[in-house]
Amino acid sequence: MRSSRILAGLAAVAVAGAIGMASLPAYAEGDTIKVGILHSLSGTMAISETTLKDTMLFLIDEQNKKGGLLGKMLEPVVVDPASDWPLFAEKARELISVDGVDVVFGCWTSVSRKSVLPVFKELDSILFYPVQYEGEESERNVFYTGAAPNQQAIPAVDYLMNEEGVERWVLEGTDYVYPRTTNKILEAYLKAKGVADEDIMINYTPFGFSDWQTEVSAIKAFGSAGKKTAVVSTVNGDANVPFYKELGNQGISAEDIPVVAFSVGEEELAGLDTGPLVGHLAAWNYFESVDTPENADFIDAWHAYIGNDDRVTNDPMEAHYIGFNMWVKAVEAAGTTDPDAVIDALPGTSVPNLSGGYSAMMPNHHITKPVLIGEIQDDGQFDIVWQTPGLVPGDAWSDYLPDSAVLISDWRAPLSCGNFNTATGTCGGSAQ
Repeated sequence: MRSSRILAGLAAVAVAGAIGMASLPAYAEGDTIKVGILHSLSGTMAISETTLKDTMLFLIDEQNKKGGLLGKMLEPVVVDPASDWPLFAEKARELISVDGVDVVFGCWTSVSRKSVLPVFKELDSILFYPVQYEGEESERNVFYTGAAPNQQAIPAVDYLMNEEGVERWVLEGTDYVYPRTTNKILEAYLKAKGVADEDIMINYTPFGFSDWQTEVSAIKAFGSAGKKTAVVSTVNGDANVPFYKELGNQGISAEDIPVVAFSVGEEELAGLDTGPLVGHLAAWNYFESVDTPENADFIDAWHAYIGNDDRVTNDPMEAHYIGFNMWVKAVEAAGTTDPDAVIDALPGTSVPNLSGGYSAMMPNHHITKPVLIGEIQDDGQFDIVWQTPGLVPGDAWSDYLPDSAVLISDWRAPLSCGNFNTATGTCGGSAQ
């Protein structure tokens, strides 16, 4: 059975980091450009993050085959913060201060990103963050290659409202900053669209939550009021496995109460029997099923590198692909890996994405991306049922929260500010 085979593979996740690090080639001191990889290889987030470690090793290997960068080979430095949010900060400091990396690609959850922000600011290094997040942030030392809410959450709600006729909303999330802030934005957006308080239900569960019977029963009851109901899911990590299983156990189909997920992609579905989930949705900026020559080439190269044609690709992998190529291009333009020079060179940098277009880094350190809605298929892939006609620029500050609507971000001189208040004409303190 496909799900049991994949679950058996996931059981080896705890040792995957050690295997990946043990297989890295040796380099002479000073002869390389070091690239930090800061992803959980154990704990609740390993189900999602281990693949991103493998993706970075793949991208570095591909670049080295091209001759490296600035006449040097790239050397990956892998650490395991083990889904322990304070440990992310310790490992980031270790990568920068002890290992001497020139850039870091990593984090998944917003709480891990928030944990490392002071380290990157203090040590003036660069983090590329590849996962959808809640917005409400723009830092000089961080480049956000995942989706902001206007590139995922808002379009997903619009799709459900306009195409599926949804009138009642369950905002179901893991209890940390990303779901809470995203749902705060979505609640404000829904109310602006005329949705009544009684037609919005919000619920949070801890990381790694497994006993979903009561929560799913509540969703089922909420959806029995005679209005079309949908679940907007910001459930993260391995809690998704029992969540979707319980939906199936209680007979909740996509026709009855569709679920649109922001943190479930091909990798997460690999651990599930997807039969009962057919028709449920996910909103991302990339799916493996995207039909472009660029994506086909990427998948072929990934399979050749990883040695397993069953290994899927997903949205955060594409975000790392875009971010890594942007970093390479900016380093080449700057002629150095010096963080200040590279930070200045990155805005305006444009590279191919895997959907057949080009994504650009904007002055607010977010990128332009298409938005896609995919429907789960029984093979664990997504059938793309809707997409934006073009690229959507990432908005660091939500237009639907009063305190944020007046803020803009532009890290170029002379503004050099991540939260400039257009009403007061002052920078709110993020300028370096």
